[in-house]
Amino acid sequence: MKIAEGRVLKGHKIGLTSKAMQASSQISEPDYGALLDDMFFHDGGDIPTDRFIVPRIEVELAFVLAKPLRGPHCTLFDVYNATDYVIPALELIDARCHNIDPETQRPRKVFDTISDNAANAGVILGGRPIKPDELDLRWIAALLYRNGVIEETGVAAGVLNHPANGVAWLGEQAGAVRRPAGSRADYSRRLLYPSGTGAQGRHLPRRLRQHGRD
Repeated sequence: MKIAEGRVLKGHKIGLTSKAMQASSQISEPDYGALLDDMFFHDGGDIPTDRFIVPRIEVELAFVLAKPLRGPHCTLFDVYNATDYVIPALELIDARCHNIDPETQRPRKVFDTISDNAANAGVILGGRPIKPDELDLRWIAALLYRNGVIEETGVAAGVLNHPANGVAWLGEQAGAVRRPAGSRADYSRRLLYPSGTGAQGRHLPRRLRQHGRD
């Protein structure tokens, strides 16, 4: 419906990819959501807080594709072959459904979180793009600060043992993830990120490190 109103699909988010997130959500499988053009915010820019209910921050790795990624039998190696570059990202999450149904007292199910666009509310890209084979992506770590104090930490291997496995999972579920034909925007190539690098919080800044390198 939102696309019919003129918004443009720019990519996808894969959520609930870590065991910790699944345990806290009482959901045993990943979910996914859409990234639309008005969900992107500039690194260092202002974010309109009136758009959100109770926003939170997660540190992610975003995969920008150079060519289509299709299932079935989509693997980590297919993701590497299709990826142009990987870049650090901050995801704004903002759930619009109850964790527990107020009437039935039952926990939400995966179809509820998918209907809620996987709590996806926004994304900020920043940092240095890298080729997917430039570093061992499993060991990229995140530090999330609040007022100068580290509140959360995480490592990318927490995403299905490898962050590219989250992208492969979406390729399997969706059957085909394609680049929008004829698009000229900065994010014309599909952006996908597996949520759950491990760091969550409410305040910035964040740092991503790989073997001691910022």
